[in-house]
Amino acid sequence: MASASSSVRESTVADALNTAAFSPFHLKAMWAASMGFFTSAYDLFIIGTALVLIKAEWHLSASEVGLIGSISLIATFAGAYFFGILADKLGRKKVYGLEAILMTIGALLSAVAPNVTVLLIARVILGLGIGGDYPMSAVLMSEYANAKSRGRMVSLVFSAQAIGLVMGPVVALTLLAAGMNHDAAWRVMLGLGALPAMAVIYIRRTLPESPRWLARVKGDSATAERQLASFSLGTAVANKSDKIVKQPLSKYWLTLLGTAGSWFMFDYAYYGNTISTPMVMHHLAPHADVIQSTALSLIVFAVAAVPGYFLAAFTIDRVGHKTLQMLGFFMMGLMFLLIGAFPILTQSIAVFLVLYGLSYFFAEYGPNTTTFVLAGEVFPVNLRTTGHGLSAGTAKVGAFLGALVFPILLAKFGLHGTLMITFFFALAGLLLTAFCLKEPSGRTLEDISGEDNVVPGPGNRPVHA
Repeated sequence: MASASSSVRESTVADALNTAAFSPFHLKAMWAASMGFFTSAYDLFIIGTALVLIKAEWHLSASEVGLIGSISLIATFAGAYFFGILADKLGRKKVYGLEAILMTIGALLSAVAPNVTVLLIARVILGLGIGGDYPMSAVLMSEYANAKSRGRMVSLVFSAQAIGLVMGPVVALTLLAAGMNHDAAWRVMLGLGALPAMAVIYIRRTLPESPRWLARVKGDSATAERQLASFSLGTAVANKSDKIVKQPLSKYWLTLLGTAGSWFMFDYAYYGNTISTPMVMHHLAPHADVIQSTALSLIVFAVAAVPGYFLAAFTIDRVGHKTLQMLGFFMMGLMFLLIGAFPILTQSIAVFLVLYGLSYFFAEYGPNTTTFVLAGEVFPVNLRTTGHGLSAGTAKVGAFLGALVFPILLAKFGLHGTLMITFFFALAGLLLTAFCLKEPSGRTLEDISGEDNVVPGPGNRPVHA
């Protein structure tokens, strides 16, 4: 590559990746990353159905139900912070796959838990792995992707969450309809979460290092160029060394407020509602048994949520990443406002399901997808997993609070009061997006982050081969 003719346009590793054609390598990386999000969705949301059975068997209090449902989310916060910072320091490859091992251990331990204490420990281990998966998978796909279709590629990775979201109720309904003992049923539900994570441990450990990180953080352009060739990225060629990037995090405080703040607001609303959906359905139809309430949850997820994920993936680069997030927050909040302000709407189960389903559609066709994408593209390469990890981790504090207090709010204020509170979180997310973030759609990672606006100091000069 270094011997390329002078008639060939000079191209850095970043330039080559930004213009590289989609290849079989991208499919392999997307599959490896997607299985993590299938696992995280299944594991985080199946607990809502499992808790209905565990509560009856172990005679849990409302606070115990809230803690079991939310403890993995606070662990996710810690995992995202830790893995995010570590991957910027050591590289993506040295860390990727370790989070899948934690998810496997956590799911298996959950399945054999003899009491509340062991179940809580298992959910913490699971949460640490899930937290680590957020910055690792998002950033690797962003850094492998070209500028034109980056949003679609990263969104498709995240869309695997849709399958995990639906698979939970499907598994639960299958086991319960088959007449399985409730103690065995919830254990099988939780244990099955180990399978997809286990399946991608090896492939994740063998994926190559991000060429962007090698060239622009480590300063190893030669290895980065060899990685480019191994990706089989068509005509992508680098014949010019990249700059070393050492941007300070303090320069990105407003960006971090936008990514972490909007994601926090969204996750409070989303995880609080989703983990507690079986309870919401029971509140709406108090005479429904666990199979009926789970079936109602499945209808909402399959009909409303799943199309939102995939529509977002295939339109995000045309609509705009920031624009789609604002649209989703607005429509999601509007649905919560209608349900909360007009109790008469919930007198009809059909009307309620339409509004509640629309809130899910615009959650997926909006901030659930875009918060994940945006946080992986607006920070410089030396801070990219750190920024994403801080954002995802902060978001999971919101998710923890939502999952913890939603059952309590539901008992105290009823469905309408609880969703009115959720409306204000959606409104806050909309405002943070509008005032703190810029539109990254169609732009390169280097342009979005401004990482080439070199900060004076040692190591920030262009490196020549």
